[in-house]
Amino acid sequence: MKPDVYKVLVTQFLTAFADNAVLFAAITMVMQQSTSTNWYVPALQAAFLVAFVVLAPWVGSFADARSKKDVLWQANLIKAVGAFALLIGLEPLLAYAVIGIGAALYSPAKYGILPELVDETMLVKANGYIEGSTIVAILGGTLVGAYVANQSIQLAFGLVIGLYIVSALAALLVSRLPVRSTAKRPAALPHFVSMCKGLLATPRARFATLGVSLFWASATVLRVLLVAWAPVVLMITNSTEIAALTLFVAVGIAVGALIAPRVIPMAYLRRARMAAYAMAAVIVVLSSITTLDLARLALFCIGVAGGMFVVPINAALQEIGHKSIGSGSAVAVQNFFENVSMLVATGLYAYAAHRGADPVLTMAVLGVVILVATAIVSWRLPPDTGSIDKDLPQVEDE
Repeated sequence: MKPDVYKVLVTQFLTAFADNAVLFAAITMVMQQSTSTNWYVPALQAAFLVAFVVLAPWVGSFADARSKKDVLWQANLIKAVGAFALLIGLEPLLAYAVIGIGAALYSPAKYGILPELVDETMLVKANGYIEGSTIVAILGGTLVGAYVANQSIQLAFGLVIGLYIVSALAALLVSRLPVRSTAKRPAALPHFVSMCKGLLATPRARFATLGVSLFWASATVLRVLLVAWAPVVLMITNSTEIAALTLFVAVGIAVGALIAPRVIPMAYLRRARMAAYAMAAVIVVLSSITTLDLARLALFCIGVAGGMFVVPINAALQEIGHKSIGSGSAVAVQNFFENVSMLVATGLYAYAAHRGADPVLTMAVLGVVILVATAIVSWRLPPDTGSIDKDLPQVEDE
């Protein structure tokens, strides 16, 4: 691995840590200020995701038209501005939306820079490092953000601002890479539609684009569902203990991310669907488990399967994008589908919960839905050929 990969790893860890710390600090602040948070907390999360959907036609081209190290540090500064707005008491929905804008700009550069730093043979490994460290950052940011916010909201937001600034400084240490293309780009929105069509038209690109969306939509629903499922099945009512259950999923994803390069190299992308089937099957099993230790084991296995699923398809999408429409543009398309799926999945679950859906049945249904969705996104996936070059999307300027 080149030293620059580790620098990207540092900036990604710090910004992911801060992203999750600021979310739980904001949630803590809202809970302290109001007892009616049933609608506000989901709205807060939605405010963060909206930028990924709305800005998707532009952020990929923005990342590909510049040296990606510049995009990384600039995006972190935008996040710091949003955190500062929270610190001085601006409306949380607006402030958190600003952080979402920074995150939407950051993501295509984060993933788009990897294929510029390493060759195809090392890309899955580099993704494993990124995904594994991100999971650790998510876990640490969640716990630290909630803990510090319970002591002092101001201190929590101050910590977050500091982390974003340090992450920006770490990005500045990355070597300046040449801009992928200086050619004049077509109108953003029509070109984005063309890119979406291109990525969905070829089997491997479609599998990677929809597969990663399926993973994050499932993970988002599972995380929320555990809050309702654990008290009913495991008789756990303490929020800290419920949150600790997510530790086993997070550790599992980190382990799966490290195993993936050995078990599912990019030349054998079809194998990734088996990990998704395994993840779905264990979720169905989890719905019938009634003991804490078995639940922890099942959650860990879900995480391992999820990590083995998402890392290879992430790497494939980056490589496909790098060789066709631009790695940043490919990730922007990925983010669009990913965040739309997260918003839709969360909305459907919220509606089901509002209608009184049983958490145990909902858990089983989630597993079945993942099984069916995996079969759909894997449909017509061709045999592995040892290269993705024969399945690159063709995108026309419109």
